[in-house]
Amino acid sequence: MKIVLAQLNYHIRNFESNADKIISSIEKAKKEGADLVVFSELAICGYPPYDFLERKEFIESCLTAIDRIAEKCIGIAAIVGGPEINPAEQGKNLYNAAYFLNDGAIQQIVRKTLLPNYDVFDEYRYFEPNKQFEVIELKGKKIALTICEDIWDDQPVANAFARDKLYTLSPMKELMKQKPDFAINIAASPFSYTQVDIRQDIVRNKAKQFELPFIYVNQVGANTELIFDGHSMVVNKKGEITHQGALFSEDYISFDMDETNHKAITQDKQSSIALINDALVCGIHDYFGKMGFKKATLGLSGGIDSAVTVALAVEALGKENVRVLLLPSQYSSDHSINDAVDLANNLGIEYNIVPIKELFNGYNLLMSPIFAGKEEDVTEENIQARIRGTLLMALSNKFGHIVLNTSNKSEAAVGYGTLYGDMNGGLSVLGDVYKTDVFRLARYINRDSEVIPENTITKPPSAELRPDQKDSDSLPDYDILDDILFRYIEKHESPNDIINAGFDEAIVNKAIRLVNMNEYKRFQTAPTLRVSSKAFGMGRRMPLVAKY
Repeated sequence: MKIVLAQLNYHIRNFESNADKIISSIEKAKKEGADLVVFSELAICGYPPYDFLERKEFIESCLTAIDRIAEKCIGIAAIVGGPEINPAEQGKNLYNAAYFLNDGAIQQIVRKTLLPNYDVFDEYRYFEPNKQFEVIELKGKKIALTICEDIWDDQPVANAFARDKLYTLSPMKELMKQKPDFAINIAASPFSYTQVDIRQDIVRNKAKQFELPFIYVNQVGANTELIFDGHSMVVNKKGEITHQGALFSEDYISFDMDETNHKAITQDKQSSIALINDALVCGIHDYFGKMGFKKATLGLSGGIDSAVTVALAVEALGKENVRVLLLPSQYSSDHSINDAVDLANNLGIEYNIVPIKELFNGYNLLMSPIFAGKEEDVTEENIQARIRGTLLMALSNKFGHIVLNTSNKSEAAVGYGTLYGDMNGGLSVLGDVYKTDVFRLARYINRDSEVIPENTITKPPSAELRPDQKDSDSLPDYDILDDILFRYIEKHESPNDIINAGFDEAIVNKAIRLVNMNEYKRFQTAPTLRVSSKAFGMGRRMPLVAKY
């Protein structure tokens, strides 16, 4: 049996484009003599559709598109993910389903059993879990068809308080009672820099456990915060990967089932920082493309965060589509301005230098009668950040650019940013990247030649909002801070757990206090590209007014 895996980039609610892509792959596979072409979870509408699933016209459009695709499945079969209306009188309105299309019609529908309800997932909000198990049959072969989470039944949530096993049911064990010849899993599994290896292990272990060839098809591309890396695969019954899809780009993988007995392919393993770089580029590219925008802007300060952000933006959008403002104040060093100019020239992007000293002095003069007798403090620092934010938004409004936010995860965690100032932006590029990893990204960007000036990477981090200011004046060193933050945010460790691991009690308590008291700031920030297992945003929901 010849099978094609179509690893495609879908646009949420763009039924015409999604269906055209699917049909194009079906027609290509048919010309090549394929028997089956497989697409990813909820392919017809894009993943995640969220509350569109509560709208009748959205579901009707999904079903109409599925019927259109089914008509093309003559002489070839296809598996396409999409929502299905629950025919029962009770329960949720929908199933998350896989449509098996053959002979010009919907031949069978397989429903998702395990509905993830953690981190970025909220499928119990919309879908009814499946309770019936039946293989599909094609050309005399029985196929165990599952959907994404259905093969993650042995995996606990990445949470120190989680159970060893999240689920009480194994869809594959149920399907094995019907003696399938091989298994297919269609997925929309979002990227994190740890997920690539974990996902491979899941599929490989299932293949070995059930002694079945395993076919896995994942979505690719980005939909706002969520980035999908693709990396579809074919695994033989010994758990060896025999075919592998590309990372962060569409791919078309054609193979014969007999090939699943071949030996494993040699894989070129990418570093975590290379994966993060490629994921962020994909996230920027698709956010702009799917929103219908082309050009980006940001404030280029001479610091590491804006330098890495602009380099990623140029890779994602092209140098002709990135324009920056250099907005020095009286506290900006000449070296920072020169570093920013050198970087802009290295990248070949348009830039303008707009000094804000006079504007800042004007604000201070206007407020001096009200602030009389008060010492300068963070108020004046925030005024500078908000002046810069206003000017960037003016450029955005006048020329139709999207402002990219440059704050990193360490800053977002401890509230080291100004609302309506440096926290402005339509997309947060580095909001899920700790400061220590921002430096690693800079080194990666400079892997072949110096793009980001060396001084930008080596000088002590500073917001340059007061004389001789350094981040270390008010924050622990980033290598210590980031380790504490990772343990608290990603690993859900308690303050006592972290202190017992050898960290200074005062530093731990200060860091965690800053995290807890700045939920309100993160609540108002731009959508953040997710590259870790626990990003700020929809995957981490904390109350703003709780007593911590």
